[in-house]
Amino acid sequence: MPHNFNAVYDRTPSESAKWHTHPPDVLPMFVADMDFRSPEPVIRALHERVEHGFFGYGKEQPEFFEVVCARLAQRYGWVVEPGAIVLLPGVISSFNLAVKEFTAPGDGVLMHAPTYEPILRCPGNYGLERHEALLPPGPGGRYRCDSASFQSAITSHTRVFLLCNPHNPTGRVFTRGELAAMAGVCLDREILIVSDEIHCDLVYPGHEHVPVATLSPEIEARTITLMAPSKTFNLPGLKTSIAIIPNQELRERFVAARGDLVKAVNILGYTATLAAYRDCDGWLAELLGYLQGNRDYLSRYVSSELPGIRLEPPEGTYLAWLDCRDLVPAKDDPYRFFLDRAKVGLSDGASFGEHGRGFVRLNFACPRSMLEEGLARMARAIRGLN
Repeated sequence: MPHNFNAVYDRTPSESAKWHTHPPDVLPMFVADMDFRSPEPVIRALHERVEHGFFGYGKEQPEFFEVVCARLAQRYGWVVEPGAIVLLPGVISSFNLAVKEFTAPGDGVLMHAPTYEPILRCPGNYGLERHEALLPPGPGGRYRCDSASFQSAITSHTRVFLLCNPHNPTGRVFTRGELAAMAGVCLDREILIVSDEIHCDLVYPGHEHVPVATLSPEIEARTITLMAPSKTFNLPGLKTSIAIIPNQELRERFVAARGDLVKAVNILGYTATLAAYRDCDGWLAELLGYLQGNRDYLSRYVSSELPGIRLEPPEGTYLAWLDCRDLVPAKDDPYRFFLDRAKVGLSDGASFGEHGRGFVRLNFACPRSMLEEGLARMARAIRGLN
């Protein structure tokens, strides 16, 4: 049956971080957590697993890896062996693990700027340098890969390229050509690619997610790809993700580094992931249609009702990167302006690095009525400036 994405649920009785970070009068539209119930096949699988009543140590079953491999082949034409799949409790812990294992103190980690805050923090966790390649907006506002900036950011100490595609926060879905150019440089410079592709399922018509590892056997052999059901099916609290590492030597080093630190995933997360990847493609198709409608509504509203703000509609993700640098006098701190004056909790652009100052990120994965309310609050706050 069709899913009702317009339904509004009260999440305050739960321990939701999204709904308990701000005071009750603030509408939260920040963290990448959808205000939609997870798919019924996932909820049903969890009910059945809970009813079983035993929650002892788990052992990964062949079906899980078969389902993942079939999904990669069907969605991306990427044929990998089940042995290439490694389970972990999250993408953030996974790219931290990879960076720690394949670098030494003083080495550098390459990334785009602006970028997702945990990626930004990652090098500092291990005494590494942060090498930033600017991702500048083009004349029409669409962010583009800058070859000169990418190459100039690399030094003799750069060991890992921490790629985020689809990109958070700009919403870019990098083209095959863009990925090939970046990966080619990494191959020439012997830089390992660690690719955070957690938003890979959330791509809008006219765009295609290309796992960077699928570009060539040589690139695949130098790439660790990270995916998860958490953003797609709203399961972040269940802490389950996968690393896809076809290169056996690379995989063995990664697994050895994992050791006992992040060895097992939550048994309910495992159950939910299997059900999501196996049974929920219909739900996902409905979700993408709804998100596209929200994205387009948001884009029109910003253009007509939020003077001083610019938005290049995201090609993927459910995150909108709002340029508020012309919103006087809120341009220096639009996050605080909208929190205090509109009672809307957005993500502070400054948390995505120096190039995020003057921006906010808005999560539009919510019922349309909630999106309308949040935007109306922002419009009233802006009108109050005049």
